[in-house]
Amino acid sequence: MAKNPLRITDTILRDAHQSQAATRMKIEDMIPVLPLLDSVGYWSLECWGGATFDVCMRFLNEDPWERLRTLKKGLPNTKLQMLLRGQNLLGYRHYADDVVEAFCKKSIENGIDIVRIFDALNDPRNVEAAVKYVKEYGGMAEVAISYTKSPVHSEDYFVKLAMKLESMGADTICIKDMANLLLPYDAYSLVKKLKENVGVPIHLHTHNTTGTGDMTNLMAAQAGVDIVDCALSPLANGTSQPATESMVATLQGTSRDTGLDLQKLSEAAVHFRGVAEKLDVSPKVLKVDTNTLLYQVPGGMLSNLISQLKQANAEDKYYDVLAEIPRVRKDFGYPPLVTPTSQIVGSQAVLNILSGERYKMITKESKGLLRGEYGQLPGEVNEEVRKKAIGNDEVITCRPADLLEPEMEKFRKETMESGLAKCEEDVLSLALFPQVAQKFLEWRDGPHTEEPAAAQTAPAAPAQDNSPRTLVVEDLTNGNF
Repeated sequence: MAKNPLRITDTILRDAHQSQAATRMKIEDMIPVLPLLDSVGYWSLECWGGATFDVCMRFLNEDPWERLRTLKKGLPNTKLQMLLRGQNLLGYRHYADDVVEAFCKKSIENGIDIVRIFDALNDPRNVEAAVKYVKEYGGMAEVAISYTKSPVHSEDYFVKLAMKLESMGADTICIKDMANLLLPYDAYSLVKKLKENVGVPIHLHTHNTTGTGDMTNLMAAQAGVDIVDCALSPLANGTSQPATESMVATLQGTSRDTGLDLQKLSEAAVHFRGVAEKLDVSPKVLKVDTNTLLYQVPGGMLSNLISQLKQANAEDKYYDVLAEIPRVRKDFGYPPLVTPTSQIVGSQAVLNILSGERYKMITKESKGLLRGEYGQLPGEVNEEVRKKAIGNDEVITCRPADLLEPEMEKFRKETMESGLAKCEEDVLSLALFPQVAQKFLEWRDGPHTEEPAAAQTAPAAPAQDNSPRTLVVEDLTNGNF
């Protein structure tokens, strides 16, 4: 065994199928292979959070909490990992601290060991409650820096941010490269600097959207990164993570040898090849898209833009919108493009082009971002645009969650008294996804047919960056400003 083995987190049970197949893998497709996965010796298996929670109830007739308990039972020797959007948890708005506490507590009780916590704006205030409660209830807090490129996002910016997150209690630091923008030599340099300045392990998460993911992981390994994310080959590459087997084979016999058994990985891959065939993965998500390097737009966001323009019968405006995205991003203070900011910036760029005048129409979400509802924007905001969006409204400068009243008691009262929630986990499902969870729970607990009322048969576009849905122009031009 190598003295300094590179540890592997496999994303096959979560981000791999979220990135390639709109999070549609069912628990029944996971159960047969759990004993084999449990014997591999991964650092962790990422298997929950992100879009899985919503999709389980909305499309798969599954209780996400029951899925987690099943996985824990089948993987007794492997740490289970989830993705959490800081104060947003798994929903689409900030929740009060008492909801964050209850959610972290129940996630850990039901089987989660490691919680990867990130904030779209890299505002440390938006992750502090989640870090505190994950640690309080016995979980490991892996805090992520959302990697992006802009005039404000220098290597020094990320190193200082990592040091701040470590001082807040992060057990590990993750470089979350959601758009595969971190190039191999930049990865080498950033990891080196982080290892010099931060005492906790460094974990790298990238995708292979631009075709550089394997090289980025390898250069990070050379620089001393502790853990990397990979996915078993049947659902690897393209918009997913680089393949586990390739990384393991590359490092065999070196100082970073992972110690994982290629034979076992190959057996697990046989199972997931059958699953991938059932999932009907689109060839589009497997292609290398170097446009991401030019426009810094994640792959999933590009496909969303195309569908928005199709719906508006304006596909000829595609390149105009791509050119507008960096301008909107600059006006908005260079937010990283990850859920929900990728959807906000993308939809605003579409509106700016379609309406023929920049900021003639401004979405409710853009106004919220400029008002500070999502937290501190990384760079300077174009004050003319902000004034146009929010008039003389005061900009929020405190931690946004400080403005929220406790909510958990109200949720408990409403959902338990109505009989809809049978336990605290149900209360949390209803708090995060009221309509979807209500339909699912009524189906689960009532005399039911095969499909709950919430089930939809139309396939979704692959969900990138933890979101099963995106804002569409219709939503925004429907008086929703």
